[in-house]
Amino acid sequence: MRYISWLFQIFLFMVLLGFALKNSQPVTLHYFFGYQWQSTLVIVLLLFFAVGAALGILATLGIWFRQRRELLRLKHEISDLKKMNSSSL
Repeated sequence: MRYISWLFQIFLFMVLLGFALKNSQPVTLHYFFGYQWQSTLVIVLLLFFAVGAALGILATLGIWFRQRRELLRLKHEISDLKKMNSSSL
């Protein structure tokens, strides 16, 4: 299994390297008020992918923290019910 994982990682690296080498043309991004930024296509794609991934993670953090608080509340409720149940016996 370890070798399969290494082979997959090497394959993925080679595919991404080939993608980066094929897309090294310069592109210009035009912003408002005449601002523009020029870089290679692969850098622009990587940057927008990273920003999108970061925004996706930030969007799920609120739900994750809410579920974590709910889980702690339910655990405390269970422990309180066990204490009440053991004291009544």
